[in-house]
Amino acid sequence: MWLLSTDRAELHPFPDPFHVPDGGFAILSHVWGAHEQTFQDVRALASRCASTGENPRDLACAKIRAFCALAARHGYRWAWLDTCCIDKTSSAELSEAINAMFAFYSAADVCFVYLHDVPRPSAKDPLGAPGSAFRRSRWHTRGWTLQEMVAPCFLLFFSAEWERLGDRRELAALLTEISGVDEQLLVARADLRTIPVARRMRWAAHRQTTRFEDQAYCLLGIFHITMPILYGEGWRAFLRLQEEIVKRYNDLSVFAWGPCLDSSALRTRALEVASLESMRDLITTMAAGVFAS
Repeated sequence: MWLLSTDRAELHPFPDPFHVPDGGFAILSHVWGAHEQTFQDVRALASRCASTGENPRDLACAKIRAFCALAARHGYRWAWLDTCCIDKTSSAELSEAINAMFAFYSAADVCFVYLHDVPRPSAKDPLGAPGSAFRRSRWHTRGWTLQEMVAPCFLLFFSAEWERLGDRRELAALLTEISGVDEQLLVARADLRTIPVARRMRWAAHRQTTRFEDQAYCLLGIFHITMPILYGEGWRAFLRLQEEIVKRYNDLSVFAWGPCLDSSALRTRALEVASLESMRDLITTMAAGVFAS
């Protein structure tokens, strides 16, 4: 994995997220904006500053600057941010990072949650009020932020001005009300592996991802699953995820997702199969019927 140095925002490679020297690392959970700096952007800044003598952190985007400064104030020399700590031009590195993402957040000493659409709280807009900015934050609707909420050992929430809103334990009841995630899990009194598959799936039911395949990939860590990352496969990614869940868990709740399959309609269609290609289509339809779409 790659980590940012908090003093200069330069990228450094590390072999293992669970054994980062100098006091571990901080990690950021956030919703991507329109102009995030990438791995290549950060490397280019470092190259430029090597000749000018400038500090690349001073030239980084506002989010990277603020995150590195916050991590440094909390005593961390290293930090991880998904926008710039993964070389997404490398399919191998991207696949490895997606499969290890839950581990990254689990290994971090602290996770800072940056809510760009939540201003500093006020008497007119307390966090828990109906319709509050905190309740409406896009962070609660994204697929990837589900694992970012449950994986870390310690979460701190920050407003758009980078002011502290509270930690996960303090906000557990409110987070459960918003997300449906079990409060016992959020206060670290429950083991994720003991929670039924269907209940974990329900947490993600109304969350969205930009890429269709990420609806499955963002849940790999929630179910302790690893599998090849194949962008372009569409809905089959979610089918593959369920197949892996069945292999790993003796939990029939994975099938408790909707109405029963109309087997008579499939038998009728089976009589119309006239080619190997049609047979493959039929098998795919049957598989998607057994599992959730």
